Amino acid sequence: MMTTQLRWIVRTALACLMLAAISPLAFAQVRVITSGGFASPLKAALPEFEKSTGISVTVILGKSQGSGPDTIGAQLRSGVPADVVILSREGLNDLISENRIASKSDVDLAKTPLGLAVRAGAPKPDVGTVETFKATLLRAKSITYPSSTTGIYMATKLFPQLGIAKELAPKSTNAGIASVAKGDTEIAIQPVSELLHVPGTDFVGTIPEQIQYISVFSAARIAVSDKQEQAKQLVDFLASAKANDAIRNSGMEPLGRP
Repeated sequence: MMTTQLRWIVRTALACLMLAAISPLAFAQVRVITSGGFASPLKAALPEFEKSTGISVTVILGKSQGSGPDTIGAQLRSGVPADVVILSREGLNDLISENRIASKSDVDLAKTPLGLAVRAGAPKPDVGTVETFKATLLRAKSITYPSSTTGIYMATKLFPQLGIAKELAPKSTNAGIASVAKGDTEIAIQPVSELLHVPGTDFVGTIPEQIQYISVFSAARIAVSDKQEQAKQLVDFLASAKANDAIRNSGMEPLGRP
């Protein structure tokens, strides 16, 4: 009979052989820094990716553009490790200009318009025309919009164009849609992908086409990453038809391969 010690040796050897036969990719971890605009579809798409590849993904949030330590660029410059970034095309172009992105690894994943949301159960204001949208903002007691790419557009172009920048400044914050759900802020104006399916809020609709801003969210590999192959698998997956349902369900339109 095989002794206990011998059985243990045989089992250990078999386990080592099995581990050696498994691709190293199955134990790989990929770190992604994503902006809030793509956080929802990314969360929905990751289980299928992790199951099909054996690659685990860690997600960190960051802003596409703006000031402060929480922007994606600031995090990378401070040494936060990452293999993939997902953010607005404008923000990605900034990173490309800093030589932080692997050459020709960038791809546009999805686009989404600006929309408006209120607290669940609150009256939904009329935003169907430029004039009613403008009137809605002037009547609102408080407004929140992002401090990143779309917020820069609103603060520097849209509100001045509408002639209401001074009126909105005292009652505007960057608190986000969560503050609307709590009842601390009356209206949120953000990319639709950040407004849909948020508990405690109701989506009102998109802002008028004449003043609309379409956000394009793009992905790329970080140049100094040592997980280039795994990172490429993730970017390719998000740009494929396999991620389309997750993207559409988040209020975005896929831009990757059909």
